[in-house]
Amino acid sequence: MGRAGNGTRVCALGVAGVLAGTVLVGCGDGGDSGDDAQGSSAKTSAGAQEQGTRAVRSAYDRTAEEDTAKVRLKVRTSAQGTSQTANGQGAVDLDDGDSVMTLTMQGQQIEQRVVDRILYQKMPKGQAPGGKPWIKIDLGKVAAQQGSGDQSMSDPAQSAAYAKAITDKDVTEKGTDTIDGVKTTHYRVLVDVAELPNGDTLRRQVGPTLPMDVWLDDEGRMRRQQIDMTVKSPAATQRSSTDASSAPEKVTVRTVMDFTDFGTEVEADAPPAGQVTDMTGKALEQGKRQS
Repeated sequence: MGRAGNGTRVCALGVAGVLAGTVLVGCGDGGDSGDDAQGSSAKTSAGAQEQGTRAVRSAYDRTAEEDTAKVRLKVRTSAQGTSQTANGQGAVDLDDGDSVMTLTMQGQQIEQRVVDRILYQKMPKGQAPGGKPWIKIDLGKVAAQQGSGDQSMSDPAQSAAYAKAITDKDVTEKGTDTIDGVKTTHYRVLVDVAELPNGDTLRRQVGPTLPMDVWLDDEGRMRRQQIDMTVKSPAATQRSSTDASSAPEKVTVRTVMDFTDFGTEVEADAPPAGQVTDMTGKALEQGKRQS
C-alpha cells in the first residue's frame, strides 16, 4: 500500500476508536467552531464555572440516553508541513458503540462498521490485504493490550467517569454558538490525561492535559466535540535514538465530531466471514512497537 493509503488507514482507525468509545473520547479542532458558529464573550465567574462543570459532567449521560445519533466528523492529520484530511458521516449506537460510516480521504472511500467491538473496514480496491475486500480488527483486544480494558470501548458510563473527574477549574464557558441551526453553549475543558485509558502512555506522548471543546444544546446533549492532540511519532522516535541529529516528528491530529438526528436507526451488521481478513494480530504488533 502506498503512502496515501497508509494515511487513510491511520485516520480511519482513529475514527473507529472514537466511535467505539461512544462519543466520549475524541480528538478535535480547538480552533474552529464551524462556519456557522458565532461565539460570545467568555464567562469566568465561580458560579458559571460550577454550572459549566455540572453541565459537562451530565452531558455524556444525557447524550447516551438518546440511544443513537447521526455523526459527521472531520479528522486532519498534519506532520512535516503537510496534512491529510478525512471526512466521515454515518450513525452510531450510543449505548453499545456499534456504528456505520463512510470515510473519504484524498478521493478514496472506506466503508466502515463497528459491530460488537469489532472494527470492519472495506478498503479501496487493491489496497486490502489477503485478496478479500474487508479487514477486521478486534478493538477489545487492542484496548486490553493498551491497558484501557474492554469496558471503555462500549460502556457510556465508563467513559462518563472521565468527565466526572473534571473539577471546576477545568471547565470554562466560552459563549454560545449555533451549530446546524441549534443554539448551543460552548465549554472549554482540560482533560486530565491520567484519567483516560492507557493514561501513562498518553501522558508521555501528549503531556498531562488535553484541551477538549464541547457544545451542548438546551437539553444538555452533546452537539459537537473536538480536541487538538499533538503526539510524537513512534517511528521518528526510533530513528532519533540511532541518529542524534534527527528530531522526533510531531504529528498533530484535529478532529471535529458533530451529532444530529438523535434516535436515528443504526443497522450495523458484520460482513460475511469469507470476505474478511483478520488484521488484529498486526494491530497488536504495531501497538507493542509504539508502547
